Amino acid sequence: MNRRISLFSALCAGLLLAGCDQPPPQVTAVDTSPEPSLSMHAIDEFMAAIAQHCGRAYSGRIIANQPPVEDDPFEGQPMVMHVRECTEAGFRIPFHVGDDRSRTWVLTRTESGLRLQHDHRHEDGSEDAVTMYGGTTETQGSAVRQEFPVDKYSIGMFEREGLSASVTNVWAMEIEPGGRFVYELARPGGRLFQVEFDLGTAVATPPAPWGHE
Repeated sequence: MNRRISLFSALCAGLLLAGCDQPPPQVTAVDTSPEPSLSMHAIDEFMAAIAQHCGRAYSGRIIANQPPVEDDPFEGQPMVMHVRECTEAGFRIPFHVGDDRSRTWVLTRTESGLRLQHDHRHEDGSEDAVTMYGGTTETQGSAVRQEFPVDKYSIGMFEREGLSASVTNVWAMEIEPGGRFVYELARPGGRLFQVEFDLGTAVATPPAPWGHE
C-alpha cells in the first residue's frame, strides 16, 4: 500500500512541476456493443432479397399439395404475388388466386426476428372472421429460408372457428435471388402446400387486394 501511495505522490509531483497544463493521456474507446447475431444477419439478407422486387408481380404454380384437398380453391387457378408495399418495417405482399383478391401476406420485423401474418378480406373490404393469423420466427433461419410456427393468437382463433387442423401450422418463405420465391404451409401430420413464383419474369401488376384499393 505504501509503495502505491509513493508512486501516486511522485506522479502528482511530476504533474505539478509540468504546470499541470499537459493534456490527459488519450484513451481509445472500446466498443462493447454485442455483435449482431447470425440470425439477424440472415434476416437482413432475406429481407434485402425481397426488397429487390418491390413494386413487381410474379406468376406462380403449385409444386406440392399433399394430401389432396376436396374442392381445393387453389388447384387450376392462376396465381400472382405482388410485392406491393415496402417499408423499413417490412412488406405487404398480396397473393391473388384467380379473381380472388382476399389474401395479403404481411411480413414484419420484430426485435428478434420476423413475423408473418395473413390479412384476409371480403370483397367489400371487411375483415374475414379468420384474419391476421400467422407466426414468428423461433430459429435462426437463413438468408434463403425463414419459418413461422403458428403463434398463440392464431391457435386461439383457429380453435374458436373450428379449424383444429390449423393449430399445428408452420409457414415458410424461401427466396433465391433472381430465381424463385416459395410460399409454404406444412403440418406434422403430413400436410404440405407449396407455391413457387418465377422471379425471372415479372408480370402485369394486378389490381389492389380487397380492402386496400
